[in-house]
Amino acid sequence: MSEYGLPKGIVISGTGLWIPPESISNEELVAALNAHAEKFNREHADAIESGEVQAKPYSSAEFIEKASGIKSRYVISKEGILDPERMRPYLPERADDELCLQAEMGLNAARLALEKANKKPEDIDAVIVGASYLQRSYPAIAIEIQGALGIDGFAFDMEVACSSATFALQRAVDAISSGSAKSVLVINPELASPQVDYTDRDSHFIFGDVAVASVVERRETANTDTAWEILGTKAKTLFSNNIRSNFSYTARAADVDPFGPGKLFRQNGRKVFKEVCPMAAAHLESQVQELGMAPSEINRWWLHQANINMNQLIAKKLMGNDVTPERAPVVLDEFANTACAGSIIAFNRHNDDLPVGSRGVICSFGAGYSIGSLALEKVTI
Repeated sequence: MSEYGLPKGIVISGTGLWIPPESISNEELVAALNAHAEKFNREHADAIESGEVQAKPYSSAEFIEKASGIKSRYVISKEGILDPERMRPYLPERADDELCLQAEMGLNAARLALEKANKKPEDIDAVIVGASYLQRSYPAIAIEIQGALGIDGFAFDMEVACSSATFALQRAVDAISSGSAKSVLVINPELASPQVDYTDRDSHFIFGDVAVASVVERRETANTDTAWEILGTKAKTLFSNNIRSNFSYTARAADVDPFGPGKLFRQNGRKVFKEVCPMAAAHLESQVQELGMAPSEINRWWLHQANINMNQLIAKKLMGNDVTPERAPVVLDEFANTACAGSIIAFNRHNDDLPVGSRGVICSFGAGYSIGSLALEKVTI
C-alpha cells in the first residue's frame, strides 16, 4: 500500500479521443437561433405585444464567447441543428441488431485508447461506460461495446452527470485494488447534442458531442514507455437542483410531454458559478494536501471544461498569480462543454509533453453537485 492508502502501481496507460466529423461555429449556431427567434416573434407578434407571450431574444457569437469561452463544438448531426424549422439533430433510429450510435462512438474511442496503451481486447477484463446521458436503459452500452470488442469479463454503465468520467475511473481503480479486475477500459461517449434546447439563447451553445476512453491497469502489466500512476482519488457529492434534467420514461405515466418545458438540460448559471467554484477549489486543494503536496507542486491541472470563467477562477484559487495556459490547459474553445469528457480531452491533448516525475490532477464537476478527481504522477514503465 502507498502512504496515502491506495495500492501502489495502478496506472492510466493510454487514452483515446474520438472526434465527430462535423463542427458548428458560434456564428452558424447564432444564425439558426436568430432565424428561429425572428420567425417565432413574427408569428406571435400580437401575443407578444399584449404581454401574453415573451419574445424570444436574439444572440451573438460575441456574447457566447464572452459568457463561456466557447468558439465551436463538434456534433454528430449538424444539418438538423442549423435548420430553423427543426432546431435539433437528426439521428435516424437503428435496428436492435445494429450497433447503437453511442456504442459506436465509444468503440471508436476505445480502439484508440487500446492502441495508445499497446493493448488488445483480450488484455481487458472489465468495461465501464460513464456518461451524462445514456441512449437507453438496457442492455448496457458497456456490454454492447464489450461484445463488439470480444472482451471476456464484465461491463456496466454508470451516470454521475459531468463527473461520470472521473467517477468511472475511480471505480476502475477500486476494481483493480480489490482484485475483481486486472485491466479496465473506461469509456465516456458523450452524445450531448440531443439533450440541448437549441431554441434557448442561454443554453443552446453549451454542449458538443465526443467520445474518450482510458485504459487503467497495474503498472507491471503496462506495455508503454511511460504511464500515469494514480496517487489518489477523491469524490464528493452534494444535492442541488441548480443543474437538472427531468427527461424520463415516467412522463408517459404523468401524461406530460417528455420533451416539454423543463425536461431537457437547464441550469441556474449564476448560482452554479457561485457555489461550484469554491467547492471545486477547496476539494482540489484538500486532495493534494492529503497527498503531502501543495497546489504549487502540481505541474498541470486538467480541469473540467464547462466555462472559461469558472476554470480561470478555480485555477486562480489554486495557483495564485502562476496561472498559465500550460498549467491549466483549455479545450472548450474548440470542443465546447462535452460533459464528463472535457477533463479527459484536456489530459489526452496535454500530457505527453511533461517529463517523468511530473504531477497533475484530473478533475470534473457538475450536476449533483458532484466533484471527482484523480492525482497522477508520470512514471517510467
